[in-house]
Amino acid sequence: MKALSWHAPYDVRVSDDVPVPALEGPRDAVVRVVRSAVCGTDLHPYRGEIAGFTPGTVTGHEFTGVVEECGSGVHGLRPGDRVVASDVIACGRCWYCRQGWHYQCEQVGLFGYDTVVGRTAVAGGHAEYVRVPFADTVLSPVPDDVTDEQALFIGDILATGYTCAERGEVAPGDVVAVIGCGPVGLMAMKSAQLMGASRVLAVDPVASRRDLASVHGGTPLEPGDDLAERVRALTDGRGADVVLEAVGVDAALLSSLEIVRPRGTVSAAGAHASQAMPMPTGLAFGKELTLRFAVGDPIAVRDRLMRVVREGRIDPTFVISHRLPLAEAEEGFRLFDSGRATKVVLVP
Repeated sequence: MKALSWHAPYDVRVSDDVPVPALEGPRDAVVRVVRSAVCGTDLHPYRGEIAGFTPGTVTGHEFTGVVEECGSGVHGLRPGDRVVASDVIACGRCWYCRQGWHYQCEQVGLFGYDTVVGRTAVAGGHAEYVRVPFADTVLSPVPDDVTDEQALFIGDILATGYTCAERGEVAPGDVVAVIGCGPVGLMAMKSAQLMGASRVLAVDPVASRRDLASVHGGTPLEPGDDLAERVRALTDGRGADVVLEAVGVDAALLSSLEIVRPRGTVSAAGAHASQAMPMPTGLAFGKELTLRFAVGDPIAVRDRLMRVVREGRIDPTFVISHRLPLAEAEEGFRLFDSGRATKVVLVP
């Protein structure tokens, strides 16, 4: 089959001779991919930021498709069903899964991400076919009135942005600031609006992202040394009630703590990996802040989000800037990495 695999930093290749996956256990399914996407998380191995990433890994954790085959232990799915996959692989049965905390599952994994998350590597969705473990937990049926591309984002970025806003406890009337208006940040913005935010301040250094946020109801702001002062000027001197951070670097988190009001909440969904965060404890203590970290959990929120999409309250496809055939996935990575693409969708 055709698939994209990682070989070295800035070296991803599409090949036609990757073996088609087969069932390996009773709870597996094989899915024929209809749509997949390039995610900001995919850029970490692409840029060489993850040591020890295994050459030959088939990438991609956002995909929709059609069930081709099911193991004997898969319930509620059958060949021919349209499905969206959660990017997070979880068993659905352990103590953590029963609490609804699927990213903490004892057998957690992430499609196409080697063993960075979990102990077992599972090939990803930048391919024509994917093997899906724990299929009756990881896969969700797609209703006839939801398109493959709408469903695609319920499997990761919409769920992540929504979880970020939910963990931030956005309430009606809040002024919310979003730090980082890439795809996840934009979904966090739309989710905050859905939850009743009176205004969303959209902070990003890239003009095209600020422009897109503005089209969808955000107030665009460029980051800078005076950002906190500008935010206070827009909020009667207080600061944002809630800050949703969707970048994942120390500078973005520090900025979030600076612009949130006293007794406000910062919810961070950026994929943080720093070991040297210079936490301004005096600032955080003096402002009595709440700081939360949020990993998107599509399994926990996908039913709610499917309803939201079906009702037309959010159409997540507005972030798509490029649609490319899978054969051109290498160019898709280059476009996304360079900032020339907001979101790249691949069509096998």
